[in-house]
Amino acid sequence: MTSALIALSEPRGTDFAAELERTGIRIVAVTEPGTVSAAQLDDADAIILPATRAALSADLVAACDRAGVRIVTLGAGESRLLSRYGLPEALSEDADIWQIADALSDEAPRTAPPAVPQHRRIVAVWGPHGAPGRSTVAIQLALELSRSGRRCALIDADTVAPSMALLLGLDDDAPGIAAACRRAELGGLDGAELSRIATPLETSAGTIDVLAGLNRPTRWPELTAGRLSAALSVCREWAEETVIDVSAAFDSYEEVSDDLTGPRRHAATTTVLRDADVIVAVTAADPLSISRFLRDHAELRALVGPTVRIVVVANQVRTGPLGIDARGQIRRALERFAGVTDVVFLPFDQRAADAALLHARPMADVTPRSALVSAVRNLAERLAPEPVRTRVTAGSRRGSSRVSRLLRRVPAVPAGSPRGSDPEWAS
Repeated sequence: MTSALIALSEPRGTDFAAELERTGIRIVAVTEPGTVSAAQLDDADAIILPATRAALSADLVAACDRAGVRIVTLGAGESRLLSRYGLPEALSEDADIWQIADALSDEAPRTAPPAVPQHRRIVAVWGPHGAPGRSTVAIQLALELSRSGRRCALIDADTVAPSMALLLGLDDDAPGIAAACRRAELGGLDGAELSRIATPLETSAGTIDVLAGLNRPTRWPELTAGRLSAALSVCREWAEETVIDVSAAFDSYEEVSDDLTGPRRHAATTTVLRDADVIVAVTAADPLSISRFLRDHAELRALVGPTVRIVVVANQVRTGPLGIDARGQIRRALERFAGVTDVVFLPFDQRAADAALLHARPMADVTPRSALVSAVRNLAERLAPEPVRTRVTAGSRRGSSRVSRLLRRVPAVPAGSPRGSDPEWAS
């Protein structure tokens, strides 16, 4: 008989325990998430707990490994967290009690999570309200990241103001990310299916696969957290670089509502930010945008945690709204009120932006010599994965040739020493 430890909040934990006992599972104890003790693990064969960062910690996973306790999680949206600990994907909140009992039992099949190739990343482009240029930066960044020959995908996950298809002159009714989410929910999404759904965009840097967004913002319930998280897991295997444009609002307190089971308007933004490896936080270079960014940046950091890399980008930098020393004022404000010391500046180039809108093409294809294009290229180089470092040979910094090694064996002669001019000593 399998012994299980229930680490769920009350009264849900007690209800789960009663139902699992009817299936033949022996319940060791029922405790709150985050309060599991080593003594409780010694008597259990498995533990069931929510798939959240508060309940699932590195210490708990290590203790379960030492005690030989299987971990079964409930919930969705934390696939990156589970992958970090090498755990299988979580069961649905609506999973049948017999399905949960099978996962807890000894006979339950264990499937390891798919291995994610190295240097495959999700790059989220986010910014506060006020049109700081998120979509423009996302398009140009995807193009520059693909110049290195890496397969790049561009996704529009904005549930408030989707614009990627219009900016690139693509079909507004293309299947896009909504179709990918539907396939992922049914378990039929893979790399081949993503290639079929995506729209190839031919650019000067190569082909970029584009998953267009919703053609109407009212379709936002189609991008639920569970669907999008499953789709992003497949995107990691499909493309080496996945650049995602999201909306400004993520509303971390959105769960405080009467309808706790209903969809969330900004669940797509929250899911992408939590699953992202790198977040490009874009703010416009004006006092209003900087003020909004400072307020939202604190909530963003609280949402994603301290381990996710956030690159702050000040877009549309010009002397008009901030005076002569615009960069200095932005840098000092971000450092003083947000603790941000590293800022990437993108210049204001209205001519290049207008040309891109006129031709519905990326800026690099229309105005390749634009200062904005050059600045985004530098940003892409900063975001590029670090190359694998090869081990250098000893003494290579001082020269590793045969002559250099012989010269290093000869002791140095002080300046003005009589031995320096003695031909017999020199020989």
